[in-house]
Amino acid sequence: MEDMRTQCQVSIQQVQALEAWLKTTNIKLTQVNGQRKYGGPPEVWDGPTPGERCEVFIGHIPRDTYEDVLIPLFSSVGPLWEFRLMMNFSGQNRGFAYAKYGTPALASEAISKLNGYTLEPNWNICVRQSTEKRCLCIQNLPPTSDQEVLMQVLQRLVDCVERVSLKAGSRIKGVSAVVAFSSHYTASMAKKELESEFRKRFSLEVTVIWDPEENLKRKLTWVSRKAPRILPQPCFMPDRQHMTQPSALRQHLPVPPRVSQGFCRAVGEPLFPRHPQSPFPLSSSPNSQQHMVCAASTGTLSSLRFHNLWDQHNLQMEGRPARIQHKQAQMAAAQQLLEIF
Repeated sequence: MEDMRTQCQVSIQQVQALEAWLKTTNIKLTQVNGQRKYGGPPEVWDGPTPGERCEVFIGHIPRDTYEDVLIPLFSSVGPLWEFRLMMNFSGQNRGFAYAKYGTPALASEAISKLNGYTLEPNWNICVRQSTEKRCLCIQNLPPTSDQEVLMQVLQRLVDCVERVSLKAGSRIKGVSAVVAFSSHYTASMAKKELESEFRKRFSLEVTVIWDPEENLKRKLTWVSRKAPRILPQPCFMPDRQHMTQPSALRQHLPVPPRVSQGFCRAVGEPLFPRHPQSPFPLSSSPNSQQHMVCAASTGTLSSLRFHNLWDQHNLQMEGRPARIQHKQAQMAAAQQLLEIF
């Protein structure tokens, strides 16, 4: 009980401190749909409306910390165009907020200076770039929808519509529209209103979601440029009794994927494969068979065995002509390698 009373007293003290700060600074806060908002823009603002990458996300905020602490802290980096603190019905914050500056440079500076900042003992906040969604996708529109007419309709229903584009496809019922707004706030407000407005005014059951392609583009923009890890491919070795049958070899050996000529030129590889259906030349002759075995076993344990056998036969065939030494040692090593498998 004493702990509960202490928590209540602390919360009351924080609320009283917030009210005193609001009176002193004459700052106005607006409660809208689960968030308390300052600015957007503030009463005194000299400059254009912020564009993309001007907003930061603030996480791990103590639940009884309010704007009287947060706004001065983030204003120390530069003038705030907007500050939004997410609230719940109990009067506590939800642990995160958004701060928007006039330029992307100020937002980056806020991240570098305030990420990990200690608000309370053993309590550090997290500050990072905000993924500000501005595009909605309206699904299940009539197939006869016109882009210009839809733009006019949306501008009458909601605020700050910047552009509209229509799209249709085999997986889309009717027509879908991607609608871009001037800010995340106006897009989120429209998301809550458009379904009911279309139902009430036009008797249309549309579905309004965040545009999934906007998230994909953002992820592709921030994707790491680190080279992907290339995993080794398995080596398929046919049975010895099927080794002399080219058709059996084609069933066991993997078919290489088709690669564009431009890619081949870029990496310096041959433009055409050595065989249209197999990565290795196929023939029933012993020479081609042992060549295939050598190629297929590269990078595996069989490669080490082959080289050991090769060295042994080289020692046994010293004194013979070089060309005969090479062929006979190659054939003998390949034959013993087949017996191992």
